[in-house]
Amino acid sequence: MEYIAPHIRQLDTLLAGKSHISASFLIEGDEPALVEAGAQSSARTVIDALQAIGIGPEDLRWVIVTHVHLDHAGAAGDLLAAFPKAKVVVHEVGARHLVDPTRLVDSASRVYGPLLDTVYGRMTPSDRDRVVPAADGMEIAVGPGHKVRIIHSPGHAKHHLAVLDLPTGTLLVGDAVGVLIPEVGILRPATPPPDFNLEQSIRSLGIFRSLNPTDVVLTHYGPVPDPMETLLAAEGLLVQWVDVAKMELQQNPDATVQELAHVFEVAFRDVYKEIAPEDLSMFELLNGLESNAAGISRYLTLQQDAHVGGR
Repeated sequence: MEYIAPHIRQLDTLLAGKSHISASFLIEGDEPALVEAGAQSSARTVIDALQAIGIGPEDLRWVIVTHVHLDHAGAAGDLLAAFPKAKVVVHEVGARHLVDPTRLVDSASRVYGPLLDTVYGRMTPSDRDRVVPAADGMEIAVGPGHKVRIIHSPGHAKHHLAVLDLPTGTLLVGDAVGVLIPEVGILRPATPPPDFNLEQSIRSLGIFRSLNPTDVVLTHYGPVPDPMETLLAAEGLLVQWVDVAKMELQQNPDATVQELAHVFEVAFRDVYKEIAPEDLSMFELLNGLESNAAGISRYLTLQQDAHVGGR
């Protein structure tokens, strides 16, 4: 577990047995907090790493998940079992899914198919009394004079949160900025169904910029080289991907998700042409072209329906 800021350690969860694609973050203090539970398949990795640096069963107080997608919150119930004094903090909309993950897991099984069990795992229910619904601006004390602030940041998902470490100005942004795998070195937006919304995403990125963070840290994966430049680039990429999809759907309204994914592949071929196939496969694992296509297509369909309905 490496330090990425004073009192903040980054833990590689080794999702799918691969390094540098998914992380959790330990914020040290008298009441330490872990941001991102990780996938259920990574629970043992996370627990062992915490115990290796002295975080025993009675020590961890908080598990904060940026949203309830399985690669971020799948291990929440397992962590609560391993650390009986901990509580899990989640957006109020996502809280019910941690208590009863049946619908969430059923939806994920339709999206991931066999990968659900081979890569992500499922989700152990969390005790209702240990789930803390978080509103925008909520602050959590992890030690004397040391708080973190919850920032509601919808767009990737309507229940998405970011976490601002107040003493250091470090902003942990989950998937709201996208995915930037170190071995690839290219930022890709993350626009999955069912909640992706362009306007909300842009608004959230604007909120991040207004915070003037010292560091911006992605769950996939780690601190970015230039926080403000990356936040601006993320907005430009979102608009670009949506514009590509919009143009295709205007010409071919019945385009399937697979066809739209192929359009993305062609449109951005020059961006990815120098990347080794094994590295590019990491993008497909985390936010593949079909996932992005499905999210953007649904968003544009809802926009069109709202426009027609508003006439």
